[in-house]
Formats: sequence, structure tokens, C-alpha cells
Amino acid sequence: MFKAPNAVQIRVSIDEINPEVWRRLILPVHWNLEQLHLGIQAAFNWLNYHLYEFRIGGLRHGDVEILTEDAVDEDPRVFDQTEVRLLDFEEGAVFRYHYDFGDGWRHTVAIEEFLTLATTPKQGSCIAGERARPPEDVGGVSGYERFLEIIADSDDPEFEETMRWCGGYFDPEWFDLAMTDKDLGNALRSNAKRRLYQPKPKAVPKK
Repeated sequence: MFKAPNAVQIRVSIDEINPEVWRRLILPVHWNLEQLHLGIQAAFNWLNYHLYEFRIGGLRHGDVEILTEDAVDEDPRVFDQTEVRLLDFEEGAVFRYHYDFGDGWRHTVAIEEFLTLATTPKQGSCIAGERARPPEDVGGVSGYERFLEIIADSDDPEFEETMRWCGGYFDPEWFDLAMTDKDLGNALRSNAKRRLYQPKPKAVPKK
């Protein structure tokens, strides 16, 4: 007896950063694009205070009222993000998610596989990923590259100020699966908290 899929496995990566920053997520198949937006925000610990949109087949999807007011290109038409669900896509589909039109963080979203789980998921989960996302407001890809140069060189005249700005610590290789999975589980909660800075590693006690 055929059972309809109740979950979808997707892979989300941030474009133009090398080595790649990515997350593999399992999400409820009934989630719409607005819920997917919140899931991506949680999976990367973005702070969710900038504009965003999805680009699917050349069409813009997002918050119609906000994006129509803030049209950023020659095509102001925006389609309602709540009317598109993950189950509307085909396996293998690829589309784009843009966050922060100033810094211009473009993400590639790939629909990897539809799943029929024993229990229908009520929330998202993260099953894999690598590397930390860039700090918010760092200035896009070029700004992030400069940021990494500065924090790698304690003699750089901007080193101390930059370290204070990023909370005193930043490791581009950092990724905590359990923490990310917990964040994603809380993605749709209105009071979901975000970490402003990357957690500092605990000091290893001296023997």
C-alpha cells in the first residue's frame, strides 16, 4: 500500500563561499516557503532581521506586501510565499533563497529526497552540515573574505576592533550539529532565540 511522503530532505548551501557552508535538513513536507525561510534562518543561525525572497523558475516568492514596497529590480511582482509548499516541488528541484539584499547572501536549496517516516514530523531537524555562516552585516562575500584576513593577523590595525565586533571569537570551521538541530526544532516558535555571537570554546583544564 502506497503511503504519501510526509517529509523532505533538502540541502541548503551559501553561494560563493569556499570551502562551502552547508546544511542538510529534514522538514515536514507540508511546510510552505515562509516556514522554510524560518527553517533556513535557524539552520544557519541567521538573525532574521533583513529582507528575503525565494527565486523559483525566474519568479519571486516572499512576503508580498513588504517586497512590493521595497522592489529591488525591474520586476516588482511577488508571489505569496504561503501558497507554495515543499510537497509542490519535484525531487531534484533546485531554487534560490536570498537573504539580506545589502550583503546579498544567496543560498542554493536542493530538494534531495521525499521521505515516508514512521511518524510524521512536526518540526524540522538537521542531520548534517559544515562550517559557520559569516557574521551578519559583515559586508557580503568580499567583506567576509576581508574579515577572515583581519582576524587571522593579530598585527592588522583593525584586528582588535574586528574581534570586539564579532564577540571576541570566530572560527569559520565551527559547526555544532546538536545545537543546530535544536535551533531548527524551535524554528517556528515566535520567541525563538538566536545567538548573537559564535560560542567560545571551553578552556581545556591544565593537567
